[in-house]
Amino acid sequence: MKPIRTLIPALLLAVCGAGPARAALKSETVAYKQDTASLEGLLIYDTAGKKKKPGILLIPDWMGVSEQARSYGEKVAKLGYVVLVADIYGAGIRPKDPTEAGTLAGIYRSDRPLLQARARAGLDRLMQAAQVDTSRTAAMGYCFGGGAALELARSGANLDGVVSFHGNLNTPHPEQAKNIQGRVLVLHGADDPHVPPEQVDAFTKEMREAKLDWTLVQYGGAVHSFTNPGAGTDPSRGNAYNAKADRRSWEAMEDFYEEIFPVKSPK
Repeated sequence: MKPIRTLIPALLLAVCGAGPARAALKSETVAYKQDTASLEGLLIYDTAGKKKKPGILLIPDWMGVSEQARSYGEKVAKLGYVVLVADIYGAGIRPKDPTEAGTLAGIYRSDRPLLQARARAGLDRLMQAAQVDTSRTAAMGYCFGGGAALELARSGANLDGVVSFHGNLNTPHPEQAKNIQGRVLVLHGADDPHVPPEQVDAFTKEMREAKLDWTLVQYGGAVHSFTNPGAGTDPSRGNAYNAKADRRSWEAMEDFYEEIFPVKSPK
């Protein structure tokens, strides 16, 4: 038999509960359109509380709406945000391998107005979600998605901020930077061969000339896809996971979001 002193706390927990219940994340498929194109993204949020939360549009890497994209979205939602994982390619169009992904991504990178329109459609769908505080929104993305998030900002979308993780930084229209309404955070692998120094320099010039509130963080030793464990660990391939850069960039993103729209305790 257990001593009485150990039974009392157990009885108290049984009667009073171990603390407030935590709601599980909810993930639901949402259909929307861009012009005549049918799109299908993922809306992810915590059901706890009735207070509306900031909305974040998350644009995936070139593999599109994948399980990896879902995992990123869930991590962001756990911070207290409503996330829409955007669909750029179209409903049912999911690349089966990097070769197919590269072809699809190339279509949109060569047509920036279309890329901006697809990203804007995702933002519009996010704003329709009942859980979102539409006065507080941001966009973020990884690799291809990081470049797409920047293009959305360049289009003049009403965003408080935009975050790019190892994203493409080049643009055929740097003058569009004057349309960016929110703050910019770029998290970049300093040794990324896919986004070379000349592209970084051009982006820096673009931001300065537009007189924006922007931050560029470069992680030494990190290459492309440094947040993706599935990218392997061999930097010589140009794509590789880097645990330190992953952790540090995530913390930088958290600080950025807390600065542009602090999460308030629900009442």
